[in-house]
Amino acid sequence: MNHVPKRSETAAEHRWTLEDLFTSQAAWDKEYAQAKEQIKSVAVFQGKLADPEQLKACFELEDDLSLHVERLYVYANMKHHEDTAEPTYQALSDKSKKLSVETSEALSFITPEVLSLTDKELDALVSNPALAKYRHTLEEMRRQKAHILSKGEEALLAQVGNVSQAPGTIFSMLNNADLKFPKVKNEDGEEVELTHGRYIQFLESKNRDVRSAGFKAMYETYGKLKNTLASTLNANITKNIFYSRARKYPSTLEMSLYGDNIPKEVYTNLIDTIHKHLPLMHRYMELRKKLLKVDELHMYDLFAPLVDEFKMDISFEQAKATVKESLKPLGEDYLKVLQDGFDNGWIDTYENEGKRSGAYSWGAYGTHPYVLLNHKDNLNSMFTLTHEMGHALHSYYSDGNQDYRDAQYTIFLAEVASTLNEALLMDYMLNKSTNPKEKMYLLTYYADQFRTTVFRQTMFAEFEKITHERTEAGESLTPQELSQIYYDLNMKYYGPGMVIDKDIEMEWARIPHFYTSFYVYKYATGFSAATSFSKQILEEGAPAVERYLGFLKSGGSDYSINILKKAGVDMSTPEPIEQAMSVFEELIEQMEQLTK
Repeated sequence: MNHVPKRSETAAEHRWTLEDLFTSQAAWDKEYAQAKEQIKSVAVFQGKLADPEQLKACFELEDDLSLHVERLYVYANMKHHEDTAEPTYQALSDKSKKLSVETSEALSFITPEVLSLTDKELDALVSNPALAKYRHTLEEMRRQKAHILSKGEEALLAQVGNVSQAPGTIFSMLNNADLKFPKVKNEDGEEVELTHGRYIQFLESKNRDVRSAGFKAMYETYGKLKNTLASTLNANITKNIFYSRARKYPSTLEMSLYGDNIPKEVYTNLIDTIHKHLPLMHRYMELRKKLLKVDELHMYDLFAPLVDEFKMDISFEQAKATVKESLKPLGEDYLKVLQDGFDNGWIDTYENEGKRSGAYSWGAYGTHPYVLLNHKDNLNSMFTLTHEMGHALHSYYSDGNQDYRDAQYTIFLAEVASTLNEALLMDYMLNKSTNPKEKMYLLTYYADQFRTTVFRQTMFAEFEKITHERTEAGESLTPQELSQIYYDLNMKYYGPGMVIDKDIEMEWARIPHFYTSFYVYKYATGFSAATSFSKQILEEGAPAVERYLGFLKSGGSDYSINILKKAGVDMSTPEPIEQAMSVFEELIEQMEQLTK
């Protein structure tokens, strides 16, 4: 079937059942009207939150209202994603967004008012048994208090808010709207305009000239704007330093980690442990060189396919069966919930006209989670299925075991459950595979995930650390210095067996994540935590599964680092990263065996 079907042509068994959230539009409208009424009643609590009874009633109303708004918002947007061109649900989505903003504004007095209490009053609320259900919330407010300023200063900082978005906005406009790339010859010898989207296709080309031309064209374009791009990146670093000093943090790094209450060691351990294991990355690069049969390995060879695409035709039914089989180590209960998700309208499977691209897991507390896919019958789609079901089951267990307020887990934890499922699927596929070509295809697929998610993101994290520390020490970073720092990191990470092309020194200029500073390390820690869990589950069995399910059930009831620690993954030590590296080493050894 080549044409993309309309939504109305999609079989019911391949659609999610949003009726489980709202049986009809009328039910949505009714709940919307209730929420609008509830918003009006929030204001009565203003000025009364020192009183434990009033505070409890206020928190209860906040939870009730937030849940209604979440349900309304999730339903409206998921309906909109089914067919983004459908005007009814575009309007409903907008309506739900406005309601969400209105709710946030109405509730925005709560935290500042609680924080304006004296330390003694706040301590009394934290230890008040009547507020036991809200203890984590209150402890979190108390922890934040050290960095909250006086009312006047906070008002001033709020006004600076719009200005502080400027570096990111300017970069985004420059990068997405104004930057024009030259034309490059593709595999068929046609001149094609290079774009962000096509860049990766050029780098994945089997033709080396195409890869090289795309690579050079990309970085020469950035090179022409290096002064402007260095200014925007410097402005972003200066903004971070301004906030960290205004809010009395020891450094920008510690300010960024403070929100999730992550110790600085988690960040520094990651970098130090990866440094220790860089020889593994260098070994992988040597292997790449050998498999590509080239005299010199260049930066533009990093995405070139190492083995001929091993065509794996995997229907959705096969994908579900394989995923279920691969997750057997997680025990009966997990499989039962997984099957429930497969059978009972959690998943929207195939592409249709106007449907949102990509994949996600989403939902509202009190109703089972949902998964949006655009399934193709290939290996990637099977990994996407297990990844999104990992998120879905994490939410299912969190919601089933925590109150609304404590069910939401942090971004720091979010990727662990999804990546663990991928690790178990990969382990299953590798053990089952008898075809050396298939095995090699799988091994390179997995090894590249380590390269891009652990090594590359750690290199980014190190770049952020160096640039912030130097600026904090009073140095100014010229475009030349930024390029030198970046080039040296590439030398260090990729090693002597590789030609570090000069052009790569401009790569810092095109990474949007550098405008959301100190965020990328979470990809590397999440992947490492998941790999550590999978290793423990496959080696220890039941006790490790028990700990892991405990992790899934914890939601956001404690700080992320504590939740993981209780489950047997202590990210404040190098151990989980060491365990991930031992898995990476096994992959390389298997690849070396196959290439002998």
